[in-house]
Amino acid sequence: MLNRLVPNVTFKTRVRDNSLGGPNPFRWQDLTSREIFAGRRVVVFALPGAFTPTCTSEQCPAYEANYDALKKAGADEVYCLSVNDAFVMFQWGKMLGLEKVKLLPDGSGNFTRRMGMLINKDHLGFGHRSWRYSMVVEDGNIVALFEEPGINDDGSDEDPYGESAPDKVLEWLVANVAPAKVAA
Repeated sequence: MLNRLVPNVTFKTRVRDNSLGGPNPFRWQDLTSREIFAGRRVVVFALPGAFTPTCTSEQCPAYEANYDALKKAGADEVYCLSVNDAFVMFQWGKMLGLEKVKLLPDGSGNFTRRMGMLINKDHLGFGHRSWRYSMVVEDGNIVALFEEPGINDDGSDEDPYGESAPDKVLEWLVANVAPAKVAA
């Protein structure tokens, strides 16, 4: 999976547009994978769902807390991806008080499916969701992947979280990103 291109999909996002006025000044904006990843080093962490226990209490807050360290180590941006729609992702980010990590809604699971990470969590009533993983993407190429063990559709997972944690990504960035690139 390493050194392959990330899937080219279009994400359906919502962006604030104060010119709209009213209580909900947001408009739809398509954002492609190419726009997100071209010419940049991006950290992406994917998780099963907004408002779910581990994602809400551990994973997303840990990336928010480590955002500055990841940037200092050479990341241009940090994205959280989930198979949820833009409305759910927005409300979750608001509830978490996120200020740095960008939320990326993969509502139909197109990116996640093409990554080979779409799993069935019907045993929990979730439907299709992302397996938990993180990655470093350089100019659209996956250069490091941190996948939780035991990917499955049968409900036998214990919702592992460790391999995709920000400390693993940070350690990789520090070891593999040339100091000249970090300084630039």
